[in-house]
Amino acid sequence: MGSAPKRQSARESAARTYAHALPVVPVRARGLTIEGADGRRYLDCGSGAGTLALGHNHPVVLEAIRRVLDSGAPLQAMGLATPVEDAFVTELLRTLPAGLADHARVRFCGPAGTEPVAAAAALVRAVTGRTRIVTLTESDHGSSTGTCCAAGPARRPAGVILEPVRSDAGVLAAPDAWMRELRRVTAERSVPLIADETETGVGRTGALWAVEHAGVVPDVLVLSKAIGGSLPLAAVVHRDELHPGGPGADAFRGNQLALAAGAATLAHVREHRLAAHAAALGARMLSRLRGLAEEFRCVGDVRGRGLLIGVELMAPDGTRPTPGSGAGAASVAAAEVAAAVRRACLRRGLIVDLAGASGNVVRLLPPLIITEEQASAVLDRLADAVGAVERSHGDHAPPRTARAAR
Repeated sequence: MGSAPKRQSARESAARTYAHALPVVPVRARGLTIEGADGRRYLDCGSGAGTLALGHNHPVVLEAIRRVLDSGAPLQAMGLATPVEDAFVTELLRTLPAGLADHARVRFCGPAGTEPVAAAAALVRAVTGRTRIVTLTESDHGSSTGTCCAAGPARRPAGVILEPVRSDAGVLAAPDAWMRELRRVTAERSVPLIADETETGVGRTGALWAVEHAGVVPDVLVLSKAIGGSLPLAAVVHRDELHPGGPGADAFRGNQLALAAGAATLAHVREHRLAAHAAALGARMLSRLRGLAEEFRCVGDVRGRGLLIGVELMAPDGTRPTPGSGAGAASVAAAEVAAAVRRACLRRGLIVDLAGASGNVVRLLPPLIITEEQASAVLDRLADAVGAVERSHGDHAPPRTARAAR
């Protein structure tokens, strides 16, 4: 009797838990569309948390993978230069901001979790001889940038890490002017600026790299997710003068299939101007989504950049969760509304992510190849889902005139 709970616990995994929220068994996928084992088709606006810049099984990605498989070349060549790696690096350098690409080194690292960020931190620590790393969040966006790298040399950090848009936190973008001032201060005080573009790179925000919106050129760029063309790959790009010597993160850990898929993805995004497409279509989607905030009481802020979009949902009484409130009543209620919207979307054939500290932000990450027609279908299904959830909570909603007081 006593061993039964242990056996049950051992069978649980993150994948099984995730399936409870998204009970879809995918058997085929192409572009924006997933087909489940039950024959139902879904529009996937999760895109593997942004990993699938070109959607599922894009022909250019599949062809790149097949070429490597058919060539007989080793699929893993750690520490050895290969034509596949060289092609990836060449294509990557073509996409980087000129101020970085002209004097850049590329270091590959393990793609799991926070490994790329840890590799970037180790790099600047080795170069500067300092240890403290400052990681900026949305709470810092309204503060003075000077406080993150104090003037006294003994107090300066080894580096400052910035996410241009904090996707997992609920699609919270750093203001462009604030980023420019941060770049000025860090350069003035010889503190390396690290831009974490794990979530925002490869055209997602309407520019190839999100820092380009502000005209900022970081000293270090952290890349993962979309650069692997749907396969695991991560890299740290840094200014040549930051090279610390020794092996460091230089040990090559990139799989040859991922490098080939990544090079094909980068080339396709660049050649077909998909970043510009993301900017234009994303702006139109945001405009329509902001109309939902006027139509439905449970919709709060709508924000985003390009095809990285967040729709904040609130408690049925129109209360917005307070930042840092944790498991407060408003946060729990808003999270329940968001979860209900997600389920309603799924019933309508739409897959969306949830993000934010309270889990109350519906996040849309469609592939960059999404068409106008597909975008309209996504928005129609989302609006219908939000309307259904709001009607189901109608008894708890305040009068519509109360909305203006929020």
